[in-house]
Amino acid sequence: MGPVEIIMNMAFSMIATGAFSLIFNIPRRHVLYCSLLGVVSWMIFVLLTPAANDVVATFAAACAVVLLSRILAIFRKCPVNVLLIPGIIPLVPGSAIYYSAYYFVTDDASSAASYGLLTLKLALAIVLGIIVISAVPFPRRKKQ
Repeated sequence: MGPVEIIMNMAFSMIATGAFSLIFNIPRRHVLYCSLLGVVSWMIFVLLTPAANDVVATFAAACAVVLLSRILAIFRKCPVNVLLIPGIIPLVPGSAIYYSAYYFVTDDASSAASYGLLTLKLALAIVLGIIVISAVPFPRRKKQ
């Protein structure tokens, strides 16, 4: 992947995540941070995919976004979900869902099952990434 492709990936993931943040009615002061989390999640996925399979790359990207969301939520003084949900949007397996439905409608059961299983694996990787990092206790700030 060349530098132009990396920049294009970053730009499109930032625009897409920002647009979803606006659709989800995220407060405007957090939209830039949500967009940056979307860039981080997509770039981790893209850069890890050649070395590992899609499921492992999705899990690693989800873990990174959850960790960054928790840290940013402390500094931005907002709930973690405000930053987390838009941040994982680039990881959602939309094409796998589409192809599993497409092959199901066209009576190609083996391809539908294959894409359906891939969709399930990717969704579970996202969920497990959220659960694993959310289970790690964070130090609390002392009230002043």
